[in-house]
Amino acid sequence: MTDLTVSTVAILGGTGPQGRGLARRFAAAGLAVVVGSRSAERAADTAAMLAEATGAAVTGAANADAAAAGDVVIVAVPWDGHAELLSGLAGALAGKVVVDCVNPLGFDKQGAYPLLVEEGSAAEQARALLPDSRVVAAFHHVSAVLLEDADVAEVDTDVLVLGDDREATDLVQALASSVPGMRGVFGGRLRNAHQVEALTANLISINRRYKAHAGLRVTDV
Repeated sequence: MTDLTVSTVAILGGTGPQGRGLARRFAAAGLAVVVGSRSAERAADTAAMLAEATGAAVTGAANADAAAAGDVVIVAVPWDGHAELLSGLAGALAGKVVVDCVNPLGFDKQGAYPLLVEEGSAAEQARALLPDSRVVAAFHHVSAVLLEDADVAEVDTDVLVLGDDREATDLVQALASSVPGMRGVFGGRLRNAHQVEALTANLISINRRYKAHAGLRVTDV
């Protein structure tokens, strides 16, 4: 599992902007990628586009089939479909590293704000629904716009990686660092995922004010 060159990365919700952008970057880094979607046809169309753009091995499948195919599975679905999707995939995801990058946010006239989650965070909800998986939180603050822009050679950001399984967090840090410009940085236990997810609301405010695609850098590490 630590050899990324032989790992298959599956992305549930891989036809949305964030999932599609991550798929593009991992494929360009030489990883085998499976794009998952509620619609297998839409997943196949997105995979074909990414395969042509990157020259890499990208395939598409329904979310359940993508979950079964991936060694590492990234959850990039909208928050309102998060629990419903994962509750039906516990068997397919058992024993696997599951990376949750979902941000539970609401929006009103004042902008984005974090939502309260009963379990504490989206990542902790994933852990509750997937008791036999190795759940890690990561990739919350990476701009989908930059990920999808073929003219952006390096995505200049650190990726905070949180979890309780050292081997799994090390793997996800390496996965993040496989993308030029990115660096995976351990950010604590999964119980601290709430503030990482919530910080996305602040970044959205920054982006709106400065017309930017802001990321994060951790200094002195």
